[in-house]
Amino acid sequence: MRRLFIVMSVATLLLTILLSLRWPWIWWTLVIIVPLILRGIYDMFQTRHSLLRNYPLIAHARWLMEFIRPYVRQYLFESETDGTPINRMFRSVIYQRSKGSLDTNPYGTKLDTARVGYEWIGHSIAARHHAPQDPQTKISIGGPHCNQPYQASIFNISAMSFGALSNNAILALNKGAALGGFYHNTGEGSVSDYHLKYGGDLVWQIGTGYFGCRDEHGNFDAASFEQVATKPSIKMIEIKLSQGAKPGHGGILPADKNTAEIARIRLVQAGTRVDSPPAHSAFATPLEMMQFVQHLRQLSGGKPVGIKLAIGRASEFVAICKAMIETGLTPDFITVDGGEGGTGAAPLEFSNSVGMPLREALAFVCDVLTGFDLKQQVKVIASGKVFTGFHLVKNLALGADICNSARGMMMALGCVQSLVCNTNRCPTGVATQNPTLTRGLVVPDKASRVARFHQETVRACMEIIASAGLKHTSELNRSHIFRRISETEVRRFDEIYTNLEPGCLLNGKSPVKFAQALHEASADSFAPKRYIAETKQGLKALES
Repeated sequence: MRRLFIVMSVATLLLTILLSLRWPWIWWTLVIIVPLILRGIYDMFQTRHSLLRNYPLIAHARWLMEFIRPYVRQYLFESETDGTPINRMFRSVIYQRSKGSLDTNPYGTKLDTARVGYEWIGHSIAARHHAPQDPQTKISIGGPHCNQPYQASIFNISAMSFGALSNNAILALNKGAALGGFYHNTGEGSVSDYHLKYGGDLVWQIGTGYFGCRDEHGNFDAASFEQVATKPSIKMIEIKLSQGAKPGHGGILPADKNTAEIARIRLVQAGTRVDSPPAHSAFATPLEMMQFVQHLRQLSGGKPVGIKLAIGRASEFVAICKAMIETGLTPDFITVDGGEGGTGAAPLEFSNSVGMPLREALAFVCDVLTGFDLKQQVKVIASGKVFTGFHLVKNLALGADICNSARGMMMALGCVQSLVCNTNRCPTGVATQNPTLTRGLVVPDKASRVARFHQETVRACMEIIASAGLKHTSELNRSHIFRRISETEVRRFDEIYTNLEPGCLLNGKSPVKFAQALHEASADSFAPKRYIAETKQGLKALES
C-alpha cells in the first residue's frame, strides 16, 4: 500500500497539472490534494502506528469508524431494549416525562416476558385510585440522636460534584430540586455557590478528601465543617465510604482542572494535583466511625448524618452494625450504591468487576439491619440505575425507604449518553467545564425539566402502588414483586430474598447464610481479624 500511495499521489498531481491546461480552475483542487498527500507522507515515516505506516492516509478511516461507531449504533441500529449503559426505552421515557410529552406506550410491551429475569408487580383486584389527598410521598429521616429530622422525597438527585458537572448543570439541578421539593446531593466536591443560589435542599457529601472541610494536610477540619454544615440549605450530611462505580478506588483532581474557583470551594491549593485516598483518615475502625458520625451530628446542630457505601466483603458491613450495637450510636441513614453505578471516569475493571450489584446489596443491607434490630431507626437509600416508577417500586419493596438517581437526572437535564464525560467535551454542557459548551444549557428550562421528571416518576410509582391496593410506599414488601427465574418457574422476591426476623442476628438464631460474616466481623476492625471457611465439619477459622 505504501508503493500504491506513492504511485497514486504522483498520478493525481500529474493529472491535475494536465487538466489545468484546459481548465485553470482545477488548480484550486490542490488546496485539498496537497495536504492529503503531505499527511500520507507523514504517515509513512511516523513510528507510532504501524497501520498508518503500511496504509498511509487510508488507514485513518479506521479511526473515523471508531469515532462514529457509538453514534451510528445508538441512533440507527440499537433496539429499544438492548442499549447500554441505559437503553433507548428508558432514555425515551426520561426525555418524555421531563419535557411533559406523551409518555404512554402503544401496542404492548417491548420486553420479552419469557426471558429469565423478567420482573413485575402483582396487582390487586381491590386496586385503588391514587388521588392528590392520599398520603404524601415523604419519609422522615432522623434517628434518636438527631435534633433536626428531615422530610425527604422518595426520589432525589444522587451525588454529582461541581467539577464533574458544569456550573449550569448544578444550578439547574438545584433549582429543579427547589421547584419539586426533593433533595440534591452535592457529591464529594463540596458545596459550591451554584448549590446554594436557588436554595434547594442539599445533602452534603463528605468523601475521603474532606473537600470543603479539610486542613492544609488533607485531614478533617471541624471548624470549616461546622461553618458549612450549619447553613440552612444543608439538610443532611453523608459520609462517603465508597461508590458503586469504583469502590475502593481513590480519586484524582488533575492540576489543570484545579481552577481557582474549584480550589476555593474544596479548600485546596489551585493548580496542584489533589488525590483523594481510598479510605478515610478521620477513623480507622467501625467503632471510631460511629463516633465520627456522632461528632458530625453535633457539629451540624443535630442534622441527620449517614453513610454511603457499595457492599464488598459482607463481614465489613456486619462489623459496622456490631459497632452500632456496641456504641448505641447509629447513622440516620445508609445509602447503598450498586456496583453498576455510574461516574464520569473509572477504570474498566472497577466499573465491570468490583462491588455488589444494587439488588443484592440492598437486600443484604436491609436484612442485616433487620437482623440487628436497627432497621426502624436507620433509613435506607438505594442508588443505582433508577429511571422509572417501577425501578422505585422494586427497590422500595426490597427494603429501601428512598431512592436516588444520578444518570436519570442528567438525562432530564439533556444528557444524550454521548459517553464523553471524561473528556471535557460533553456536547450538551452537562459534564464539562468548557464555557462555550456549558452556555448551551439554559438553567430555567432544564430546572423545570428536572422537577417535572421527578414529579412524573413519583406519580408513576404511586399509581403502580395503588394498582396493588396500597396507599403508601411503606406498605410495599418483597411479596409484591415477582421474577421469572427459568422458562417454567416464577418466584416472589420474598422467596428469593428471604425476610429475616428482627433481632435474629443478636439472639443466635441467624440464618446459615449469615453465619460466616457474623463469625468474621468485629466492631473494632473493618477487615476480618480471622477468616472463616465453610468445611464439611462446619465453619472453621483459617490460619492467617
